[in-house]
Amino acid sequence: MSVLRRQCNYSKLDKEDPEEVLHRKAQFLIYKVMEQADNNSSPRRRRRRAASFLRIRLCRLKVKIGRRLKKLRKCMVVSISDARSAFHKQVVTQLKTWKRIFGHQQGESTAIASLPPLIFIEFGGNYECGGVIFEWREKMSVVGFDIGNENCVIAVVKQRGVDVLLNDESKRETPAVVSFSEKQRLVGSAGAASALMNPKSTISQVKRLIGRKFSEVDVQIDLKLFPFETCESRDGGILVQLRYLGETHLFTPVQILGMLFSNLKQITEKNMNMPISDCVIGIPCYFTDLQRRAYLDAAAIAGLRPLRLMHDCTATALGYGIYKTDFSNAGPTYVVFVDIGHCDTQVCVASFESGHMKILSHAFDRSLGGRDFDEVLFNYFAAQFKEKYNIDVYTNIKASIRLRASCEKLKKVLSANAEAPLNIECLMDEKDVKSYIKREEFEKLSSVLLERISVPCQKALADSGLALEHIHSVELVGSGSRIPAITRMLASFFKREPGRTINASECVARGCSLQCAMLSPVFRVREFEVQDSFPFSIGFSSDKGPICTLSNGILFPKGQPFPSVKILCLHRSSNFHMEAFYADQNELPKGVSPQVASFMIGPFQSSLGKMAKVKVRVQLDLHGVVNVQSASLIEESMDDLETSRDAYSTSEVNAKSDHTHAVANDDEIDKARKGKDIKRLEIPVNESVYGGMTKTEVAEAVQKELQLAEQDLKMERTKDKKNALESYVYEMRDKILNAYRNFATETEREHISRNLQETEDWLYEDGDDESESVYSEKLEDLKKLVDPIENRYKDDEARTQATRDLLKCATDYKMVVGSLPSTVKDAVIDECNKAEQWLQEKTREQDSLPKDADPVLWSSEIKRKLEALDATCKYIMRSKLSPSGRDEANGSDRRRKSDDMQLD
Repeated sequence: MSVLRRQCNYSKLDKEDPEEVLHRKAQFLIYKVMEQADNNSSPRRRRRRAASFLRIRLCRLKVKIGRRLKKLRKCMVVSISDARSAFHKQVVTQLKTWKRIFGHQQGESTAIASLPPLIFIEFGGNYECGGVIFEWREKMSVVGFDIGNENCVIAVVKQRGVDVLLNDESKRETPAVVSFSEKQRLVGSAGAASALMNPKSTISQVKRLIGRKFSEVDVQIDLKLFPFETCESRDGGILVQLRYLGETHLFTPVQILGMLFSNLKQITEKNMNMPISDCVIGIPCYFTDLQRRAYLDAAAIAGLRPLRLMHDCTATALGYGIYKTDFSNAGPTYVVFVDIGHCDTQVCVASFESGHMKILSHAFDRSLGGRDFDEVLFNYFAAQFKEKYNIDVYTNIKASIRLRASCEKLKKVLSANAEAPLNIECLMDEKDVKSYIKREEFEKLSSVLLERISVPCQKALADSGLALEHIHSVELVGSGSRIPAITRMLASFFKREPGRTINASECVARGCSLQCAMLSPVFRVREFEVQDSFPFSIGFSSDKGPICTLSNGILFPKGQPFPSVKILCLHRSSNFHMEAFYADQNELPKGVSPQVASFMIGPFQSSLGKMAKVKVRVQLDLHGVVNVQSASLIEESMDDLETSRDAYSTSEVNAKSDHTHAVANDDEIDKARKGKDIKRLEIPVNESVYGGMTKTEVAEAVQKELQLAEQDLKMERTKDKKNALESYVYEMRDKILNAYRNFATETEREHISRNLQETEDWLYEDGDDESESVYSEKLEDLKKLVDPIENRYKDDEARTQATRDLLKCATDYKMVVGSLPSTVKDAVIDECNKAEQWLQEKTREQDSLPKDADPVLWSSEIKRKLEALDATCKYIMRSKLSPSGRDEANGSDRRRKSDDMQLD
């Protein structure tokens, strides 16, 4: 109860956000009711009442779970993004009734079943709450996605820890590839398998294109390496051009990324056997506001709702620090994380204390990764093969793809060996190529790249304000970090050997899943605070000039912990514009525009007919996205009006984890002005993101994704029907010559064999690409020919068993009636003899027929005869043993029923 007492300072409730007020009032109410129940009884009775409440009452609720399941589902909040709105609606209607019914024996379970999950699990999670919490846990998703440039990793939090999910090929990494065939999309492993056969319609490394402009120098360099075609959109973005369903289609990188998210979502749902929506997604720290919004739009296209976009190094640091229990109490432990991925290098400096993690600085080189080392080998061997074999792989797309794949494998071999060979059959012009390279030579070729790795390390240390001797350890992760020269370079720079205590490929996904569990109301993760820093400086300006809160004119400085809120007090007479921009161009990657977004505040009009005070709430949210959260018009009236402040003055408030501090501080300022009558009016805010997708465009992309998904399902069903037809042909061809041979005439066998052969030939010729209905029709036609023969075969075995069952039933009844009165005995034996005689006659008639003829005695007839005999004998035995007064009345009914049940 002490936790609730600390969280529920009732005197401050009226000055906070309405939803926060309701949240805390509910907690306070539960605490007060429990406290009152404890204070009104003796210590012994208090203990007994606590045990009764925490065990017996909740056990009763567990027993009632079946009856109340429908009601409980209505109370569940299955997504975190809907939690606040659902909480608000439920508390408003039930807050007054909880206190009244909480003390009643039957009302306790009703009240708890009615509690929203945010309250119930926060309150009940400290106790043994049994099946209810278990049900909620099973219905929530706690997923982390790491969308790499080459591969994707999915991690989920379960009761026993963090697991990495396997894809359909039982691999822990899924290729970030989308390929388009003539009629179907192939995503992930299937797309990577078709990349060589269909290179111009296979899109990979889409992460490099998200939120970028077509004219950027780095983008043009990347596009020259990609086999697919691209063009520039009307707003300067990138469009991927390809052929699909006989037409030319244009897709944005956001749509392609949405397809990857859809595939990862399907893999997760298949593994967890439940729908998912809430997740945490890892992103590079150098992503701009536009790129972060693009990730959110792509997730919305796939039906996901990210709780947070988390920096890769921050996720890695979280996965590293949350399990550590040996941090020194003397002061913070400083750890440097170096993440060398497929296309970029990121470095961050983190400070760890018991239950707390703080990111001190971020640094990056977004054009230095494992693929750059692959490109060094590619250029080396391409020049060598041109001189030695007179072939130019640059002119052949498939040869370039094969050589790059071989160079990547060669790089991995060189990580463990002093030299490695390269052999490729029929690389180009039907020529086999072979060569080898030594590790020393490879390191010499890569010397420029190795020198660049130290640059972000130096920058991260400088921004953190720490010296080398303050660093306790260095952790090296990432798919491109396995080159020995990189380890030696980092060891030389940091004066210590880099550690590899965490999984280099899965650490980001695991950290994201842990963050999702911490944000989820259904998992109780041990207390661990995560404080990230923003790598760029954000400034704001209005129609009348820059809006400054600091001496350097920056609203959110570099290294600002986020989420963060600033409240700006402006004086305006009518609607106005605000612009968000990057204040320092040198902090950004090359070619990035400093413009972020524009905001239209208004329309509004002051009732006093003069400059009015407008409070604008600017937020750097949990995703690292800048937005204007709200704007309100403040009107003050008093007898002695004071001179208003300058139009450009501002007041500043920071909120580390929520909005409570900002609102409370702002209200205290207003309350301090005694003698004033203050009115607050909400002002509409319209946002326009430079280069971003509008809501209409996102909705259209969602519809497009649904159409593509429907086409994929249609093609999968068609493939299943085609495979079923092909399997049926091979299966029936074997059975008609072996198992079914005696049950088909020579003419039937020849006719069926001829049809099976014709169907097989059709499948591999004209029927190779047909619709689902055509394959179904062909399958039905074959079944019409084979089913009569198959029925004869199956009924022959079933008839033997049915015959044994009928004879056994007759024998059993003859034995049972041996001690009964003669009238009952004679009647039952007579019925049994009739059934046996009928069976003998039918069996003789059936035995006279060949097996390839339709039977005159089907197993179903014998089963019906068995059921009739059993019912008749039971009826006779029951009626004959009843009082004599009922015998005559029931005699005629018995005879009629016996006659009706006979099938002779």
